[in-house]
Amino acid sequence: MSTSTDAAASTADRYRAFAEVEAHGMSATYEAWARGVATDAATQALIDELPPRKRQPNLVFSAARLLGAVPGPYADFASWLAEHWNAVREVATTHATQTNEAARCALHLPVLAAIEGPIALLEVGASAGLCLYPDRYGYRYSGRPQLDPVDGPSAVVLDCAVRGTTPVPVPTSMPEIVWRAGIDLNPLDVRSQADVDWLDALVWPEHDDRRARLRAATGIAAASPPHLVGGDLNEHLAALAAAAPPEATLVVFHTAVLMYLDEAGRERFRRQVGELPGHWVSVEGRRVVPGIRVRDDVPNESSDLVLALDGVQRAWAQPHGRALTWVPNP
Repeated sequence: MSTSTDAAASTADRYRAFAEVEAHGMSATYEAWARGVATDAATQALIDELPPRKRQPNLVFSAARLLGAVPGPYADFASWLAEHWNAVREVATTHATQTNEAARCALHLPVLAAIEGPIALLEVGASAGLCLYPDRYGYRYSGRPQLDPVDGPSAVVLDCAVRGTTPVPVPTSMPEIVWRAGIDLNPLDVRSQADVDWLDALVWPEHDDRRARLRAATGIAAASPPHLVGGDLNEHLAALAAAAPPEATLVVFHTAVLMYLDEAGRERFRRQVGELPGHWVSVEGRRVVPGIRVRDDVPNESSDLVLALDGVQRAWAQPHGRALTWVPNP
């Protein structure tokens, strides 16, 4: 679990860690805001009115931006937050961080394309389910020819830099996905404007490309909404997996989800998914998934996630799908 999501850590430590590890190099606004909160006792006191699990920086900042906070100096944000705190507290209490970044499909696709199909795709921590449509987006991998869906070009085209092993695994055809479903504590509906607006607020301030992609991807998903089950992933995984068509290869996947589970919950999930037929694709922080040998001998960034297939690391992954660094086979 990262310090920023550790409910047992102090608010100052959580926001300092978020600034140094997660926001650094990714969002100048959020880095400045988080550094400011980490040294501002008055703002910490407001945030500490929330339950510990609701004090995480991404949730508080997104709630503020949903209500009108604009990127700018920390002093301006702190003043705005104090004035609007009651409304921000209400949003943070009733919402959750469930970023749904369609670009992460660029991380999943090379692995999915190498699995014998047809595929039954099951995502845990699915949010609105935008990552359940990897076969309906287009892809450009480091100068390779663009890969489009079988029915023609998509409104969403994902760019991903690939490097590492030679030859670099780059898909040349789309996987055949015949069933798709997901689990989330609070599934979002791509047909709901309020839900889409919350997803928009979860996109970090400077990431205009992600914001445009989100709107296009929700349009694709809304044309054929995914089957999403609400509830705890460990409670629903077995039953939902059993609903997949038996003639298809089951692939359970998740991205930056297990960090929100405690150690016992992660171990329970690892044990459950290991007992299922098919394959398991995980994209999580380097110390999050039990039992995966992390390849620190391959160059990587501190914010990179570990892309693993069936518990074996295959690549380092940029969290928002922008790059993959493949590691040699063990």
